[in-house]
Amino acid sequence: MTSSVKDLVLVAGATGGVGQLVVGELLEKGLGVRILTRNSAKAQKMFNDRVEIAVSDIRDAAKLAAAMANVTHIISCTGTSAFPSSRWEFDPSPSWIEWVQLLLDPKLRESRAKNSPEKVDAQGVSNLVAAAPRNLQRFVLLSSCGTTRKNEFPLNILNSFGVLDAKQKGEEAVINSGLPYTIIRPGRLIDGPYTSYDLNTLLKAKTDGKFGVVIAQGDKLAGDSSRIDVASACVECLFQPVTARQIYELISKGTRPAVIDWEKLFSQPTTV
Repeated sequence: MTSSVKDLVLVAGATGGVGQLVVGELLEKGLGVRILTRNSAKAQKMFNDRVEIAVSDIRDAAKLAAAMANVTHIISCTGTSAFPSSRWEFDPSPSWIEWVQLLLDPKLRESRAKNSPEKVDAQGVSNLVAAAPRNLQRFVLLSSCGTTRKNEFPLNILNSFGVLDAKQKGEEAVINSGLPYTIIRPGRLIDGPYTSYDLNTLLKAKTDGKFGVVIAQGDKLAGDSSRIDVASACVECLFQPVTARQIYELISKGTRPAVIDWEKLFSQPTTV
């Protein structure tokens, strides 16, 4: 792939932590960018007039087609919290007693939540895949390490409310779509921008550019992943033909070289 004015990358989840960085990388490389957002005011404030803004929602399949005109690539960075929180957008907002009921009752939880992993990482990604142009050059999905190991400790704890189950469904939708795809599976996300509600947000965990990038296949990696490097991987794979129809795990580890050789990392993944 060579960047040109004809390239138009649709980024879903563009206002999130990784998504913001993905947009920045794409613009730096001279690609056209259209972002898919529910909040045009937030997007306009964040990106000014440097991107096209399509107001839509991956959870609403009927509204996605209008955002797809002339799109050549899609990068999906959508997601929600692994554990029930305000990000799940419960409707109506639960009282503390209802919170207990929601935690104990999966069916009630799913009926009340508008932004659960099942609705975002599973159904939302499936909707995005179904709406994608059939001549799409690449669909890049940001998923998670552990989707095939979710019964192992401590991943079974992370999957207590189904986040890895949902991400695996999203992966399957992409793989079975017939579209050329690349799936990037990071570990626990660290480095800013900080948009999550977890210990990382409170501690502002940073690598400070000290660690290298390890890429492997087979879902055997575990560890932290810098949002900066994850975003770079999502963009760099567009330029690497070898990454088509491949799944990669990525963690931040080891000594950082002066220059990250993405072509080598993708073509010669680490054996674990």
